[in-house]
Amino acid sequence: MSAETFALAQHWLTIGQAERALDTLSQLHGEDAVGYPATLFRATALWMLDRSAEAAQAAADGISRFGPDHSLLRVLGNAQHELGDWPRAEEALLTALHQDPEDPQLLCDYARLCLSAGQVDKAEQLVERAARIDPHMQSVGQVRAMVALARGQDAEAARHSANSLAHDPDSSAARAMHGNAAAQLGDVDGAYRSFRAAAAAEPGNAAFVEAAREARLAAHPLLRPLRPMYKIGPMKLWIGFIFVLLGLRMAGLWPLSTALTVCWVVYCLYSWVAPPLVRRWLERNR
Repeated sequence: MSAETFALAQHWLTIGQAERALDTLSQLHGEDAVGYPATLFRATALWMLDRSAEAAQAAADGISRFGPDHSLLRVLGNAQHELGDWPRAEEALLTALHQDPEDPQLLCDYARLCLSAGQVDKAEQLVERAARIDPHMQSVGQVRAMVALARGQDAEAARHSANSLAHDPDSSAARAMHGNAAAQLGDVDGAYRSFRAAAAAEPGNAAFVEAAREARLAAHPLLRPLRPMYKIGPMKLWIGFIFVLLGLRMAGLWPLSTALTVCWVVYCLYSWVAPPLVRRWLERNR
């Protein structure tokens, strides 16, 4: 019976249904409930649900009972990363990598930690090393996209995230990364579709749900006039306005420059007033 329970819990984890995995594990009793498989699956499920403190504690308890296990160390490292304890996260991930230096998933996990610490070059070396081992791994494309975003290469990030999504269309993480890349490119509709799909696949993931809400706001029809600002960026739009205004004034086109200034002031006011009003309306009708 316990073997079937473990198999079912693993199935739920594989398809991203961590809450169901925890429900399945709660049916275990005695030694099965505190053994290694149950401990690993429980810690993994807690981490997937963004209950990082509980995941770290479960993984640490498992390591104290079963030794420095490779899989438990990975969960501990990722949970500590989410909690912001980067030194302990690095220690756990490096210990796991010492046991298996050719694990591409661990290399990607460590690369994510390096990105959080601002070590973009090191993260790129790690993900390229993972790519040589398993070039089609979902995490490889995701971390490559993250590296590209960190370097300001939005189009490259979109390409990597699209490739990752093409290899695994059902992956909520790939959808979220694709949404992030689309948002950076100013594609608010594409970002909303991707974040909404990710949140629908993992409704317990608070980060996905919040990203979907923000993308829904940006994609609202009433905020369509603000899309050039999303796509070009506020600073570039400001600089463009100033250059055009100066050009009109130098050409002696004062009425036109005045009209442009009035339009710009109205646009700026709209950009400040409309988003909070639309947000309030969406929250009231949620």
